[in-house]
Amino acid sequence: MLSLDNRYVPPVFITLILLVGNYSFGILESYPKTLLAIVTSIGVELILGRIFVHRWVNPVSAYITGISVGILIRSPASWPYALCSAISITSKYVLRIKGRHLWNPSNFGVSTMLFLAGSTVASLSIQWGNYLWPMLIIWALGSIIIWRLRRFHITGTYVAAFLAFALLRSWLTGNPWQSEVAPITGPMYQLFVFFMITDPRTTVQSRIGQCAVALAVASVEMILRLCQVVYAPYYALFTVGPAALLIETWIASRRPRTAS
Repeated sequence: MLSLDNRYVPPVFITLILLVGNYSFGILESYPKTLLAIVTSIGVELILGRIFVHRWVNPVSAYITGISVGILIRSPASWPYALCSAISITSKYVLRIKGRHLWNPSNFGVSTMLFLAGSTVASLSIQWGNYLWPMLIIWALGSIIIWRLRRFHITGTYVAAFLAFALLRSWLTGNPWQSEVAPITGPMYQLFVFFMITDPRTTVQSRIGQCAVALAVASVEMILRLCQVVYAPYYALFTVGPAALLIETWIASRRPRTAS
């Protein structure tokens, strides 16, 4: 693992999450549906890559998106898996500013499906329960990998903020603190904290800015949770992430250009 190209570390890790999570708790709806999500994601990526950038793009990012969709989406039908992957990848090429896509692809696709097709589609809500070893393995390996990719400060800021806001929510609602913390122990949050909020393509450039955005995502999520919004983390990142990129782009455009 230590000699593996950084581009291939995330797909190896996300595959590990899938295998450990499915072996321990059966987190997948089915292997065929997950495979459909992956194949659709890679296929759409290759086609749109040829159309928009005139080359065959590396499918690593599409694999991560497809497997994320396969893990996160829950539906008795197969079409939501293919459609969610297609929407996710398409957003990379259509919703762009200054050459960057605004949304993390899987966050955009999953959020869109949950909002528009909520009667057919749900999201993974399984937690590790009393079996802590799968969570500990994933978090230990994930922390090492994210540290290696120099994105640990984003994950660390979000997790610390989530725990602090869980205490605040417990005080405001009267619910036990453990019940407010419990969601972060689930496989869904493993993908969220290690892949969605740390996506290099959709995070601001400065380290301080990245931490500030992670804190803002946790803050908006807390508000949504207090309003009993079921899919609070997805919607929080969906709104905060692009707004941060637009603000960063606007600030950059206001800076005077250095004469050459």
